[in-house]
Amino acid sequence: MVAGEVKIYLAGKGNKRMSRSVLKILIPTTIISVTLLIVLVSVSLYTYHDRITKSPVVEQYFSKKVEQHRPLVEKYADEYDVEEHVDVLMAMIMQESGGRGGDPMQSSESLCGEVNCITDPEESIKQGVAYFSKILDASDDDVELSVQAYNFGIGFVSYVDDQEESYDQDTIIEFSQKMYDEAEDQSKYTCLREEAEEFDACYGDIYYARDVMAYEQQFTKKN
Repeated sequence: MVAGEVKIYLAGKGNKRMSRSVLKILIPTTIISVTLLIVLVSVSLYTYHDRITKSPVVEQYFSKKVEQHRPLVEKYADEYDVEEHVDVLMAMIMQESGGRGGDPMQSSESLCGEVNCITDPEESIKQGVAYFSKILDASDDDVELSVQAYNFGIGFVSYVDDQEESYDQDTIIEFSQKMYDEAEDQSKYTCLREEAEEFDACYGDIYYARDVMAYEQQFTKKN
């Protein structure tokens, strides 16, 4: 091999070693960059979705879908003697489903102990109104407590009674923490809000009643 060829050969080997070194640096850097990009996009989409779903235009759209269920809500509210709470029930539908799907009141669990066993809107509303009426009786007509118990289950009313304290947000968080901590399978529950995750209160929705009562005011203004 002549001197010129040796130089080319050595240069080639050096380039290969350099390429490997560059690759060793680039691959982890690329992976980290892509991972960070995915995280940033996910956070942006979540923030965008949260902002959009709470916008007046979207709320107006879903409130119209919810209003389609008013005749059935009124029918069963009258049957179960809660006719003065029609707008509260409408607000619960808004919070539960935005009026969509075959179970707009998400009342399957109160009927059969599991989700998606109800696929007919009328059956959903009948069961949901009946369950709310039962909770309202148990809570001595405490509407906000009954609304939160619709989300947590009627056992929440007994829990509040046992605490011998006034019903407030701290009580809601404590109950959620307790139920989540005692759950045999915590993977069944998903923290619906960042605040709930911070509190480790991932059972149910700790701000369910607050949001429902805000929606209730909107429906009341319209009627």
